[in-house]
Amino acid sequence: MDCSKNCGSCAGGCGRTLELTPQEIAMLERFGQVAFLPVARSHDGETPIYLEESDYPVEEYSLILQLLEKKGLISLDFDMPLKGFSAERYRPYPLLGSMALTARGQQVLELLQMQGLE
Repeated sequence: MDCSKNCGSCAGGCGRTLELTPQEIAMLERFGQVAFLPVARSHDGETPIYLEESDYPVEEYSLILQLLEKKGLISLDFDMPLKGFSAERYRPYPLLGSMALTARGQQVLELLQMQGLE
């Protein structure tokens, strides 16, 4: 990866800035409250589906999750569904998984909390 271009949003973290929307920050805060959250998708799709909250439309949650994953702040794992989770709402989606903060995501959340930006 060529980091000589000062690409502030690259997944490798070569830039020193990270831009987050209020929606992304709210989702990071949710991960700060609950370590693992459910996620689903269809067999033929790559779009993550999150149905646990209704502050935003499902499509917006999907975009938020994709952006957080691309920034390396969360991981989506469709090989590890949550045990004991009632998946009734996710019945239309055959692939159930879990998602959690990455180490980088935890660092960003802690920084936001320290700076009072949450």
